[in-house]
This record gives sequence, C-alpha cells and structure tokens, in this order.
Amino acid sequence: MADITIIGGTGFTGSHIAAEAASRGHRVTSLSRSEPAEPVEGVRYLTGSADEPDQAVAGADVIVATVSPRGDSAGTLGHRYGRLAELAAASGARLVVIGGFSSLRPAPGAPRFAEGDDLPPEFADEARELNAVLDALIADAPEGLDWVFVSPAATYGAYAAPTEPRGAYRVGDDVALFDADGSSFIGGEDFAQAVVDEIETPSRSRAQVHFAY
Repeated sequence: MADITIIGGTGFTGSHIAAEAASRGHRVTSLSRSEPAEPVEGVRYLTGSADEPDQAVAGADVIVATVSPRGDSAGTLGHRYGRLAELAAASGARLVVIGGFSSLRPAPGAPRFAEGDDLPPEFADEARELNAVLDALIADAPEGLDWVFVSPAATYGAYAAPTEPRGAYRVGDDVALFDADGSSFIGGEDFAQAVVDEIETPSRSRAQVHFAY
C-alpha cells in the first residue's frame, strides 16, 4: 500500500480520489484550506495552504496535485506545483498532476486546445494556466522526477450532471477521446478509479495520460 498525499483533497476531484484510494487500503493524507463537509474514513485531513506543503508531503510515495486555478488560486499553480516537483524529486515520490481537457490535442501533432484562440472565455485563463503547468513539467521538471499529467474528459467536474459509475474508462495519451456521439465525458468516481489505477500500476512516466468514457 502507498502513502498518498492529495493537495486539494476536499475538492471535487481530490475528494473522489481520496475516497477511492482509502477504499483500497492506501494511507491517504489530504491538504486543503478547509475541513471536508463529509470526511472519508481513513483519510488524514490537514488544513493549510498549498504554498506550504512540506509537512503534508513528508514521507509520501505519491503526491497528487488537484488545485484548480480559480478564485484565490488563480495565477498560483506555477509556483505551487514547481515547489511540489522539487519536493517530490528530493524524496523520490511520484507527482501526479490533475490537469485539464484543454491540454489535449484534437489530432496527433496538432496544437493543444489551450493553444488556440477559440477557448470559451469563462474557461480560457484556467485552461492556459493548467497548460503552462504541463509545459513547465516537460521543459523544466527536475531530472529523475517521475511525473504524470492527467487530463480528464471535456465534461467533467462538479458542474456536470451526476451519473452512475460505470466502472470502466478508456485511456489515451495527448489526443482527446470522444465517444460514438462525439461526446467527451467521465464521472467523478470513474475518473478517481482511473487515477488510482494509474498510481497502483503506472503506465506513463514524464508524460501525459487522458481518461474518458
């Protein structure tokens, strides 16, 4: 079993990953600014800033970064995730960064969605900040750091209509996956399953991975 620290472990993505990892017997620590509304049994909750993650990540085998660049966190991810990369590299932990759909490409070799000019204005800043995190990992990650950047489907998150878990998902690299109807979707439980599966059985290192139905 692994020691997993989730930065932002009480948000939509972080809480689902915490629940999935704890249900499999992993030792889970969450660092977030507030206590959870519904604590997950077996998860150790710490309150504090992502700017000071040292205590929370000490001894972790895996660090999962799930902070969304919105509200007070907008514009902070470059610094925060750079620090997490340094800590993970120093300790030998794996760094799992939850990114966005817009860091995917519509076709092999095409520019990423976040690099285009047609992003919805309400998502553009967030998409570009997450994409900058990926660029920084590719260009500047410490040598030897085992990192993976995870992109969910286009329709994913607390705003999406809840659905029953399917217990299945598809895996891609940096090209967006769509279903037969042209939709790109994944639910919170199945995305968490995919992330914890990737933690338990790594399929990528220093690369991007994409999960969708």
